[in-house]
Amino acid sequence: MTGRLRGPTGRYGGRSAQERQAERRRRFLDAALQLFGDTPGYRATTVAALSEAAGLSTRQFYEEFRTLEDVLADLHLQVNGWAEEAVLAAATATEGRPLGERADAIFRAYAGNVTADPRRIRITFVEIIGVSPRLEEQRLARRSRWVDLICDEAAAAVTRGEATRSDHRLAAAAFIGSVNGLLHDWSAGWVDATLDEVVDELVRQLLSILRPLEGDS
Repeated sequence: MTGRLRGPTGRYGGRSAQERQAERRRRFLDAALQLFGDTPGYRATTVAALSEAAGLSTRQFYEEFRTLEDVLADLHLQVNGWAEEAVLAAATATEGRPLGERADAIFRAYAGNVTADPRRIRITFVEIIGVSPRLEEQRLARRSRWVDLICDEAAAAVTRGEATRSDHRLAAAAFIGSVNGLLHDWSAGWVDATLDEVVDELVRQLLSILRPLEGDS
């Protein structure tokens, strides 16, 4: 198949074709969050099963997507987008506050958003892994955005005299790996700690990277 089937145009039931298309895509993504993020998982889901879960037809699926991989790609971006919105809101709310307060608020917002639904964790840290070079590139690109955010925070903290001047990119990349691994292990029940304790540890690690010669307060 070289492209998606074309859907109907014009208004129907008081909604435009664009509105109906957006609703269909939302229903497919909602169904994918359930099937990919829980049971049976991305690799065991079929187009027919996803369409049935969405309450739509396979023809409607192919009007919106080419493959199930396209759905997973969109869902991965959506889940990351939710987390990024939460982080940016926390960053805005703590504008001008000391580094320790900002770091705590930002990572509490991220952890709270990602762990609010175990299916989001599975999409972000499990189902996306090893699917294809294309999705691996997307996963690494999203991780790079989180590294950039930490580097931006570090640069601002250096300007305020709250962090040590350094090239923080390597440390930030290592830290993001720790964030992903720890949150995944916590959600799987492999870490005997509360979410608050997990976030406290992540904030401690971040501050030790940014200002290794100072205390955490």
